[in-house]
Amino acid sequence: METVKIGIIGVGQIGKQHIEKYRQIAGVEIVAVCDVNEAEARRVAEQYGIPHVYSDYQALLQLEEIVAVDVCLHNNFHAPVTVAALKAGKHVYCEKPIAGTYEDGRRMLEAAEETGKLLHVQLFTLYGKDTKAAKTLIEGGKLGRLYHARSTGFRRRNRPYVDGYGTPYFTKKETAAGGALLDMGVYHIAQLLHLLGNPEVERISGKVYQEMAMPEDRKTSSGFNVEELATGFVRFKGGLTLDLIEAWSVHMGGFEGSSILGSEGGVRLPNGMPGEATQPFSFHSTVCDIDLDSTIDLDMMDLRWHRLRENEDAYDSSQHHWIAALQGRVPLLPTAAIALRTMLISEGIYLSDELGREVSAEEVRSRSSSTAIPV
Repeated sequence: METVKIGIIGVGQIGKQHIEKYRQIAGVEIVAVCDVNEAEARRVAEQYGIPHVYSDYQALLQLEEIVAVDVCLHNNFHAPVTVAALKAGKHVYCEKPIAGTYEDGRRMLEAAEETGKLLHVQLFTLYGKDTKAAKTLIEGGKLGRLYHARSTGFRRRNRPYVDGYGTPYFTKKETAAGGALLDMGVYHIAQLLHLLGNPEVERISGKVYQEMAMPEDRKTSSGFNVEELATGFVRFKGGLTLDLIEAWSVHMGGFEGSSILGSEGGVRLPNGMPGEATQPFSFHSTVCDIDLDSTIDLDMMDLRWHRLRENEDAYDSSQHHWIAALQGRVPLLPTAAIALRTMLISEGIYLSDELGREVSAEEVRSRSSSTAIPV
């Protein structure tokens, strides 16, 4: 396989996670890192044996041997760096969400189309065994006509910084653009959009909250001005609907997993990360006038598919898929388009909350403006 040489822009918490993931994948070489904190960039480069170090991402983009970059920055920095990288002739893998607003995400997709370069967004839930099983059942017609989905995400009291982890960059609109919806909700909404075929949005309503107590000193020092809980309802073209709830912090013992309802069957996804879920993947149907609630051995499914299917490893993770696509082994999933539609829904919820009414998709698009921070 052709070796893919990439550069990492941003070596904070997420950047380091991406480096570790790439080290597990054959056929990829990290040849450069960049961070405004040059001392940390040099430390990371030394730790992982990466030859080139930069504090200016524009200088990294001039390195000819790099064919792709991985943008690991906070949300409102995504668009300027991604667009610059695409115009410099690099393929781009961008951390989620696609950007801080729909308008900024739209500009990123436009730049990818104009340059003919690949744009991939990190949506790890698309590569889970539960997602693969659900997608297979749906494409096999086992759910029939899809008509409603529910997106859920739960944390009990786990807000960035104020609850003891992460930095204030996650809690301020100036850098993060949003809270629980853009940090966690993007994964669950995008997962369902992927399973539903990324349907066209017509109307959105929603409400966001910041109600629970937090340490006053951390609230003040962080400038915490984003939501800890988001709720919403989405109408798609053709009659399909989606309701959602996403919590960074809520007085509740847990939520059920996300679900999809069809005329012939339904699926419920696990209600947590692999190894942490208290509710397994399940498939619900009626056979011979008997209602069945079925579970699946996802590990055996995955083992069999890896034994029998060519390039199944290309769907083991977001990074595995990205490298396989750059090697030409598989077509790239439309993650950027899914991420942009996820942003449309998220921004629609914020606008609906602000206006106190349901909003149309076109209204969200027309009102959306850039919140990108020049780098």
